[in-house]
Amino acid sequence: MGAKSRRRGLCGWFIALIVLAAVVLAVVYTIRKKTGHSDDGGDDPVPGPPGAVDKKYADALEIALQFFDIQKSGKLGNNKISWRGDSGLKDGKEANLDLSKGLYDAGDHMKFGFPMAFTATVLSWSILEYGDQMDEVNQLEPAKDSLKWITDFLINAHPSENVLYIQVGDPSIDHKCWDRPETMSGKRPLTKIDTETPGTEVAAETAAAMASASLVFKDSDPQYSSTLLKHAKQLFNFADKYQSSYSVNIPEVQPFYNSTGYGDELLWAASWLYHATEDKSYLEYVSEKGSDFGNFGNPTWFSWDNKLAGTQVLLSRLTFFKKGLSGSNDLKGYKETAEAVMCGLLPNSPTATASRTDDGLIWVSEWNALQHPVSSAFLAALYSDYMLTSRNVKLSCSGKTFRASDLRKFAKSQAEYMLGKNPMEMSFLVGYGDKYPQYVHHRGASIPADATTGCKDGFKWLNSEDPNPNVAYGALVGGPFLNETFIDSRNNSMQNEPSTYNSALVVGLLSSLVTTSSALESFK
Repeated sequence: MGAKSRRRGLCGWFIALIVLAAVVLAVVYTIRKKTGHSDDGGDDPVPGPPGAVDKKYADALEIALQFFDIQKSGKLGNNKISWRGDSGLKDGKEANLDLSKGLYDAGDHMKFGFPMAFTATVLSWSILEYGDQMDEVNQLEPAKDSLKWITDFLINAHPSENVLYIQVGDPSIDHKCWDRPETMSGKRPLTKIDTETPGTEVAAETAAAMASASLVFKDSDPQYSSTLLKHAKQLFNFADKYQSSYSVNIPEVQPFYNSTGYGDELLWAASWLYHATEDKSYLEYVSEKGSDFGNFGNPTWFSWDNKLAGTQVLLSRLTFFKKGLSGSNDLKGYKETAEAVMCGLLPNSPTATASRTDDGLIWVSEWNALQHPVSSAFLAALYSDYMLTSRNVKLSCSGKTFRASDLRKFAKSQAEYMLGKNPMEMSFLVGYGDKYPQYVHHRGASIPADATTGCKDGFKWLNSEDPNPNVAYGALVGGPFLNETFIDSRNNSMQNEPSTYNSALVVGLLSSLVTTSSALESFK
């Protein structure tokens, strides 16, 4: 009796130990799966719902989004910037259009449609990929509000299928004045493209903006989303049917936003239209035209002028997530070139680009130097998240293996440099940190809100030795020279002028870093 009871007791303990061991193994497996710790030594976390918020990036994101409010033209019904007011209310009147909305391009009062549309596309992409992370820190609605301010303008700028107004203002007139947007008095002529004067790159970029934004508003405002998609399809057809460069046909734009080609914009627009519609004809377009415009095997820098690297990363998400396309030969060139872009960015890669400062900042151009490191970091963060969510955590660069965490580390390094971890110990994001530019090349920021100035006498504020009376919160200035020096001067537009398209890239990068979450397998 006693022996039998002991056997039963031992048996119970044995079963309990087995159950306990199974639970422990399950927990270990779950931890390994969630943290990426695997038997092959991996250490890449697998993101789930938004995780812990990194306050540094959350604060920077909130500041960065404010620059869009500073740049808004039109009737500011919910004005959040004390020193800004209504402006540009008559823009578009000569064509009986309301072009009062939109964003001023940089420190001036021009509305350039080409970079403005790029701003909208990147802002849409950022929201689509990282909207849950933006929402976690209460920045999703401000981002969507700024996006709609641009797309409202773009809709009005496209009054018929083959007509698109691409510029408000004349740079030669605008740049002769230094005044506040609220009091500008110079003429605001309009520039358009049509069948007689086509401009493929601007029409295609605007199509990309409309298509990507249609996905952003698909659930919250289906009617608006449908309107955007209709315009996107028309503009893509216009761009493709009348292929010709806008900066060839309108040479006046060359000193400001000269295009180096339109093939990248056609691929970029078709890629976004496929994501928005899942119409296979757009996928067939990028497959067929890849050999013409894709520049496969040659990594490029993502910018307002060249969308190839962005297109390659965007199409790579299909090979990561869409069944039936993972081994697609039609998309092979895009995926392989996207990998080459990533390998070029990783500092320890055999194919790492040498275009860096001594402290590791990607550096390509004296003008607007920060555009390329920020855009590169944004793409690296995206690609890293695609790798993690799809569990394709390894990247081979000429025989050397890297992980998703290496790409995220690179993205953070560029963000850290931008926010103050650099030899100058300066944040290039105005309003963030203890030290940031005080003499930003920006008219509205440089002139007191209660000042009365005309076109010419406002130049005393440009030449003033006093810091700007208004802080242009969220402005990302041009950035340092290759030797990692920076001159904080209002007359130093090369280094100290901000732009709205830079802000869109910054918002995307910071949104990717503010916390962690899974990449969506589809935007729809």
